[in-house]
Amino acid sequence: MTKPREFHDGSKDGLVALESLDLDRVESFAGLLRAMSRTAFSGRSLGEALDVTLAMVRDPKCKVVLTLSGAMTIAKMGKVIAKMVDTGMVQAIVSTGALVAHGISEAVGNVHYRHDPRISDEELFVKGYNRVYDTLEMEANLNYVEEFVSRAFDRLGPERELSSHLLCRTIGELLDQDPDAQGVLRSAYRKNVPVFIPAFTDSELGLDLATWSVRRAQARGVTDPLEMLAEVPRFNPFLDLHAFARFAASTERTGIFTIGGGVPRNWAQEVGPFIDILNHRLGLNLLPSRYRYGVRICPEPAHWGGLSGCTYSEGVSWGKFLPPAEGGRFAEVFADATTVWPLLIKGVLEELGR
Repeated sequence: MTKPREFHDGSKDGLVALESLDLDRVESFAGLLRAMSRTAFSGRSLGEALDVTLAMVRDPKCKVVLTLSGAMTIAKMGKVIAKMVDTGMVQAIVSTGALVAHGISEAVGNVHYRHDPRISDEELFVKGYNRVYDTLEMEANLNYVEEFVSRAFDRLGPERELSSHLLCRTIGELLDQDPDAQGVLRSAYRKNVPVFIPAFTDSELGLDLATWSVRRAQARGVTDPLEMLAEVPRFNPFLDLHAFARFAASTERTGIFTIGGGVPRNWAQEVGPFIDILNHRLGLNLLPSRYRYGVRICPEPAHWGGLSGCTYSEGVSWGKFLPPAEGGRFAEVFADATTVWPLLIKGVLEELGR
């Protein structure tokens, strides 16, 4: 027999009432976000992200990791990233190499252009334009980036064991010595924020380092191109892994602010399981590292099965995040970052008075 329905009053059951968004009462970005938090759908998620982000950056015992994927610098979000670094909102960055390379292109004064859809991709290739969705990076820009970063490779030398965070810091130092340069790596260098690129060879920077190494073989008189390719740089990704683990294990609380997903998100989140493995299998007593705070802006849904779309709740099962019952605070916004990220950071900066 079906149980008869009972018609409850939401207020008596302790439910939170929604409020219509009244633009006449909005006087700031932060005010708009707080009003959106009392609406629904992605607007509510973005409003909730304001409170979690503020709690994360205001926690004096918390270090924040910013993970970046997607073409955010070619999409002109570079100054948003730099602002987060400059204002002390971020203590480490994990990024794709492409995002960093396009950022260097902009930092040294190169220009990205809007794609004219009347021009075919075949014609773009012939003219030396590389298309990223609706935006163009000139191949000439990337040639200049290679020339610029080669100065960093020369400074470090062929005998030194390299890592992505060491290379990014050296490039940032070179940018800082140029009065006309700007960009994410320059800000990171000034604030002593390490920048890690876990999939380093899958990027223009990785190809630039490989080209630098092959050029050295060519300079020594090697003439066979295949023999030149036998010349490889001394690059050790485990220097990055262990440096990031030391970073995470040396702080009482950590937070993660994720744009997109991909390798940067996964690599940054695996530090918790890595430290658990070391403690469990080797009997170490490292401070467990589970993210207490998390804000994610990414349009990918969970049902596609990739790490980019997996929820923070799923990550709790891996020991990557603290469960809410133990103080974990998380916000997930399913949206294109270019439409909501600047709004969120502007609201945070208003609240922080920065």
